[in-house]
Amino acid sequence: MKKITLFLLVFACSPFLRAEQNILTNSNLPIVIITTDTDPQSGSPYDIVDDPKVPATMKIINRPQGERNYLTDVTNAAYLNYNGKIGIELRGSSSQDLPKKPYGFSTKLTDNTTNNNVSLLGMPSENDWILNSLAFDPSMIRDFLSYDLSRNMGNYAPRGVFVEVVVNDDYKGVYILMEKIKIDDNRVNIQKMTDTDNDFPNVTGGYIVKADKTTGGDPVAWSMESYNGYTDYLYDNPKPEVITNAQGSYIQSVFFSLDGLKSPINSSIIDGYPSIIDVPSFIDFIIIAELSSNTDAYQLSTYFHKDRNGKLRAGPIWDYNLTYGNDLFQWGFDRSWTNIWQFDDGENTGSKFWKRLFNDPTFKCYLSKRWHELTQINQPLNGDVINSKIDQYVTLLSESQAREQARWGTVGDQTSNIAAMKTWLTERITWITANIGNYGECNQVSLPNLVISKIHYNPLKEGETSSNSLEFIEITNHSNQTVNATGFYIKELGITYQFPVNAMLQPNEAIYLASDTSVFRNFYGLKAYGQFTRNLSNKSYAIVLSDAYGNTIDEVTYKDENPWPTNADGKGSYLELVNLNSDNSLASNWRASSITLSNKTITLDENTISLYPNPVQNRLQITSETYIISDYFVTDLSGRILTESDQLNLNVTDIDFSHYEKGVYLINLGFENHSTRITHKLIKIE
Repeated sequence: MKKITLFLLVFACSPFLRAEQNILTNSNLPIVIITTDTDPQSGSPYDIVDDPKVPATMKIINRPQGERNYLTDVTNAAYLNYNGKIGIELRGSSSQDLPKKPYGFSTKLTDNTTNNNVSLLGMPSENDWILNSLAFDPSMIRDFLSYDLSRNMGNYAPRGVFVEVVVNDDYKGVYILMEKIKIDDNRVNIQKMTDTDNDFPNVTGGYIVKADKTTGGDPVAWSMESYNGYTDYLYDNPKPEVITNAQGSYIQSVFFSLDGLKSPINSSIIDGYPSIIDVPSFIDFIIIAELSSNTDAYQLSTYFHKDRNGKLRAGPIWDYNLTYGNDLFQWGFDRSWTNIWQFDDGENTGSKFWKRLFNDPTFKCYLSKRWHELTQINQPLNGDVINSKIDQYVTLLSESQAREQARWGTVGDQTSNIAAMKTWLTERITWITANIGNYGECNQVSLPNLVISKIHYNPLKEGETSSNSLEFIEITNHSNQTVNATGFYIKELGITYQFPVNAMLQPNEAIYLASDTSVFRNFYGLKAYGQFTRNLSNKSYAIVLSDAYGNTIDEVTYKDENPWPTNADGKGSYLELVNLNSDNSLASNWRASSITLSNKTITLDENTISLYPNPVQNRLQITSETYIISDYFVTDLSGRILTESDQLNLNVTDIDFSHYEKGVYLINLGFENHSTRITHKLIKIE
């Protein structure tokens, strides 16, 4: 009698599961319930197929504070993280051949058509999501672990949450509900292109492409020779059906430029690989691929992205189930070893540039340096740190893995699985450390004392001038040495700028990078040094100034909230570093300022500039004792240029002020063979 009562109770708590698969009533994980709409032709729920997406309803049960989730919570709005429409389809390649299917879905409005950007389980709002089926991985943690490690290294990798899934009353097991790789401020933060972006600079980005097989249906965009055949590349964004010929030709040319450097690879910061790629992203990609001995790396599921006017970057990482000693053993494969380099294993080697980069002494030095940094005590790739993460995931999945085993029979002896994985990791870290080489040559790189000293991230809109076009960053050479900034660049995605060849910053010179150089000159009365692409975040952003190899020269992460000065957040002021000798990473060392911008005071080194008379009535004489005056322009206080003259090449010149109205004006002076400019206030009298 007790057995009958228990059966009835369980069945009553599981109204969404078929009796023969009635193995889920509650979970420590969120529960995802998907019910496809009724097919009007058959009168039955739609089958989920590989394109097109079919309409469905999804509910996510997720009680707060880590409480247990119950299937009976499906009717309690307080416990539903999501309750709405989706479009869902099968996804994946070889994983589709398995009984347990992977899914991709888009969150929709009630019209079943319009995308609905929402936050699922604490992840940033979007509409494209994936239910990762954990294919071919008996541990169920390899993907999750790898993405977590990559993020802890400072890179974007898809976020995800372990969940249990029910589809049309059928328990499907444990999945990772995770982000799909796509262009988005909170995912791959690059410029989204349109079909009109066919000329420079717009044609330079942004792109997402991947080295992969074509089983998903997308055509091969181009192929590149590898050491064991060819690697196929596919367009991801823009999509193959919409990318223009000009866009396709451009992004292909970037890859072929890298491949054309041959061996030994050109390491010049002017025209070698540092001028083409973001070196740190390629290094981190290799490190996580080799740490895990990913059998797909370089040849398959290998993503790249490039922002407008930016460098080519490797990543985000994707598809890390055949890793850490795991492979398609049932199909006769055994390739994830502790004692090989995956880019040189004779199989999935990828394009030749991977091995060429590894063999370049400078690149390999930085690779070794980064590896040794990451594997130190308490660092992301330290063996003890990784094992601790593994233990956390195993504990989290301790009860659900039993249901996974009961449903699919794919988990096996989890204790043995995890023990073998930990042993494998220890051996792998030991082998890489012994074979990656030394890093003495790049361990102590001399970096200039360039300081990010002003930031205008959210200017106040002025008349017809947009707020975004008034943004600027000031960088000061806080030293007595001239700095050659060739190849220096803003490293973090969000804005892009790379200093040109032979970019010289004079001692104690302050230069401005502007979002729009024309607007900057007209509004502020100064000539900007250069123009960055895209715009500064109005919330928070890490401005990282790096040399050509990615070594950090200076870094500031500002925020739009206390303790950072809030008057710089859309109220007309900009952030100004109080003292160039202070730590600019601390909010307390910044103030909100509205002082008129100037490159330098009226004294330029020992050169005395004379403006006479001032106040001026009719003619103003300008005298420079040391430097030759090359050009000038005069503006009113709104930044409007009233008069200008260039190619003067004079020590003395004058300006007719007789026709000017009474008031205050600004004059900006440039000098021959000197990048510093000065701005000074003039008063016109009657």
